[in-house]
Amino acid sequence: MKLYNTLPRKIEAFEPLNPPKVSLYSCGPTVYDFAHIGHMRAYTTVDLLRRTLTYLKYDIKHVMNITDVGHLSGDDDSGEEKMEKGAKKSGQTVWEVAQLYTDSFFRTMDSLNILRPNILCKATAHIQEMINLIKTLQEKDFTYETKEAIYFDTTKFKNYGKLSGQKLTEKKTGARGDVYLDPGKKRPTDFALWFKRVGRFANHTMYWDSPWGNGFPGWHIECSAMSMKYLGETIDIHAGGEDHIPVHHEDEIAQSEAVTEKTFVRFWFHYHFLNVDGKKMSKSLGNFYTLDELLKKNIDPMAMRYLFLQTHYRQSINFTWESVKAADETYQKLKDYVLQLKKQTDNSQPNKKLSEDFKKKFVGAIENDLQLPQALAITWQMLKSDLSFKEKLNLILDFDQVFGLRLNEVVEEKIPEEIIKLAELRQQVREKKDFKKSDEIRKQIEKKGFLIKDGSDGYQIKKRHD
Repeated sequence: MKLYNTLPRKIEAFEPLNPPKVSLYSCGPTVYDFAHIGHMRAYTTVDLLRRTLTYLKYDIKHVMNITDVGHLSGDDDSGEEKMEKGAKKSGQTVWEVAQLYTDSFFRTMDSLNILRPNILCKATAHIQEMINLIKTLQEKDFTYETKEAIYFDTTKFKNYGKLSGQKLTEKKTGARGDVYLDPGKKRPTDFALWFKRVGRFANHTMYWDSPWGNGFPGWHIECSAMSMKYLGETIDIHAGGEDHIPVHHEDEIAQSEAVTEKTFVRFWFHYHFLNVDGKKMSKSLGNFYTLDELLKKNIDPMAMRYLFLQTHYRQSINFTWESVKAADETYQKLKDYVLQLKKQTDNSQPNKKLSEDFKKKFVGAIENDLQLPQALAITWQMLKSDLSFKEKLNLILDFDQVFGLRLNEVVEEKIPEEIIKLAELRQQVREKKDFKKSDEIRKQIEKKGFLIKDGSDGYQIKKRHD
């Protein structure tokens, strides 16, 4: 297995600390808003990594956090706390907001067949672990205190900036939202470990007792505290988005290694962004899409998974409605192909060598830094080959352990007689070129939970995905 490691900026042979066990930590969502298609790409990528490692006989322990406190809108400790912002917007309590959007997140993830982490940990359930880490950092003289917060002093950690490649004097942080800077903060790269319930946070509704008074933790400290608790002081793989490299993950390294004096992460695994129509996704541009938008357009959520398989995780992916509709059509064809294979019987002789060759090519692709687009192409080559029906079915179901496209669940859909009769009536009306009546019948069919798709070789009836 080879993986691109962000720290040395190269592809390296992957060897876990205690083979075959692999410790995997992935940054989870901040649950203040609905999960969107960008989240779908991010967490599908981590799922594909996990499935690949499992397929290659590694024993994975996967931990993911849920950020339900402490994440400010600015990377430089400026702006508003996101959970409080979500509560104001919805008129609910922060606890209600956290539960609402956590449920929404997992509904979306389940729709894409993303495996649940072995351990799911909420920031609010690990406050004491965070306080303990901060106390150790304070004892080791890596912190300073202002009227408003406890900060990590980045000048005290000699390798700060090693992940992003920026020197401390060059390093920049991005600010979003309403800018506010603590006048006691010494430099932009220093980051808050604990916010006090004073000043701009005087009315913060989530707070805990600490040696520094009532307050709440900063965002970065939670990942160090929870990964160490469940995976130990050094973890094999830490996954997250490329946007986390210059600040969040840099800060995790600094605070963790300052405490333990050991390597925090052996392999940093970062995936790239999803854009929409060539632009960054945002609500202001009206291109912020969720699971519900996909369902409204009768897109199978699994088509999104198929779409993501077509682009390597270290490349940005451009989402368009045309591209996802094309992926949906191809995915439906793949399911139809699998269904036909399940129904076929043949007496042809198996070609063991050709079957083994395809398996070898597939494994070679996924072992090579998750070249899943290549693995998908190999799969289609295999399906068009001279292998027997049984060999093709065995191989594609084997490969789907990595793809996660639920191909083992493909069964023939039973279409009710009422729908079949409506479809036949619609076809008769279309042949008479009464397209208004044809459209009315199509809407009737859709209201009853089915879709009808016209093609050059006739029509197809499918169950609606919602």
